Amino acid sequence: MVQLDMKDNVNSEVIKVIGVGGGGGNAVNRMIQAGIVGVEYITVNTDAQALYKSEATTKLQIGTKLTRGLGAGADPEIGRKAAEETIEEIKSELAGTDMVFITAGMGGGTGTGAAPVIANVAKEMGILTVGIVTKPFFMEGMQKLRKAEKGIKELEENVDTLIVIPNDKILEMSAKDTRLDDAFEMANQVLKQGVRGITDIIKVPGIINVDFADVRNTMVNKGIAHMGIGSAKGENRALEAAKQAIFSPLLETTVKGAKALLLNVTAPKDSFTVSEFQEASQFITENVEREDVETIIGTAYSDDEDDKIVITVIATGFDDDVEMISKEVFSKGKESDKKQNVELVDTFTEPQVFKIPDWMKGKK
Repeated sequence: MVQLDMKDNVNSEVIKVIGVGGGGGNAVNRMIQAGIVGVEYITVNTDAQALYKSEATTKLQIGTKLTRGLGAGADPEIGRKAAEETIEEIKSELAGTDMVFITAGMGGGTGTGAAPVIANVAKEMGILTVGIVTKPFFMEGMQKLRKAEKGIKELEENVDTLIVIPNDKILEMSAKDTRLDDAFEMANQVLKQGVRGITDIIKVPGIINVDFADVRNTMVNKGIAHMGIGSAKGENRALEAAKQAIFSPLLETTVKGAKALLLNVTAPKDSFTVSEFQEASQFITENVEREDVETIIGTAYSDDEDDKIVITVIATGFDDDVEMISKEVFSKGKESDKKQNVELVDTFTEPQVFKIPDWMKGKK
C-alpha cells in the first residue's frame, strides 16, 4: 500500500539528535555544518574538553562525579555508569521531544556505554527512538570490535529502529591512498546523510509531504533497519540512484523482506518526471519481494543547479532472521550486479573500485 499525503503545512514535531561520545559529537558537528532543517542538537560526553569543542547548542556532561570530566577511558561500563549518574538531566533534555536520533561511534567508552542508557530513557518517555551508529574499522583492533558488537546489541534492545554503518565498508569504497582522517570524515558523512534523509521527509516541504505519524508507524519497534542512499545524474538517473540506494556497498543489509519502506526522493524541479518517479519507486518495491509492503514516500525539489536525483531508502520490519538473509543477498548482489554497478553514474570507475559519491564528500 502506497500512502501519498499531499499537504502544504510545515510539520512542528520536535526532533533532536544526540551525539554520544567522541564519534557522536563529531557526527553532530558535521550535521550542524550541513544545515539540516528542523533539528535540535545535543552533545553528550564524559570528556569536558570534547564538549567544549562541540558546536551543539546544548552540551551535557555526564558522570561528573565518576569521571571528573576526564572521559571514560575506552571503558563502556564507565560510560554506562556516567549516563546513569546523570539520568535526570537526560530526561530533562528529552522532555517534549517527538523523535530522537542517537548517534555514536561504537567501540569506545562513552558512546558504547551511554547510548543504550539514553535510548532506554527516551523510549520509556514515549519518544520515537532511532539509533544510527558506526562499527569500528577492523584496523582499530579486535578488542574495540568486540566492545562495539556488545554495545550494538544493547542499543538494539533499547531503540525502535537501529541503523548500523560498518566503517570497513567505507574503506572498500575508498582509494588506497585515502588518509585516515578522511576515512573517519566519510563515516561522519554517512551518519549525517542518514539523519538528513529521514528528517527531510518530515520537515522539508515538498510536492509530497509525509505525516510524522506515518514515519512513526514505519519505524516504531522495528529493530534493525536498512538505510541506503543513492544519487545519479544524466540518463536513467532515477533508476541508477534507486539501485545505489538498495544495493549500497556501505551496508550489510538489503531491502528484501521488509514490511515497510520509507522513501525520500529529492530531484530538480525543472526536469523531474512522473515516469522517473514511478520507475525508481517500482524498482525499490519490487526488490522487497513482499506484495504487502507498506511504502511511505516523501518528495522534494532540490536547489542544486545540476540534474542530480538523490534517493534515501529506510527499510524496516524485517523478520528475526534478517541478518542471515541480508548478508546472503548482499553478497549475491555484489557479485551479480558488478556489471550494473560499473555503469552507475558517479559511483564506480571500474569493477570493484568505488568512486566516493558526492554526498560523502562534504557537499550539502
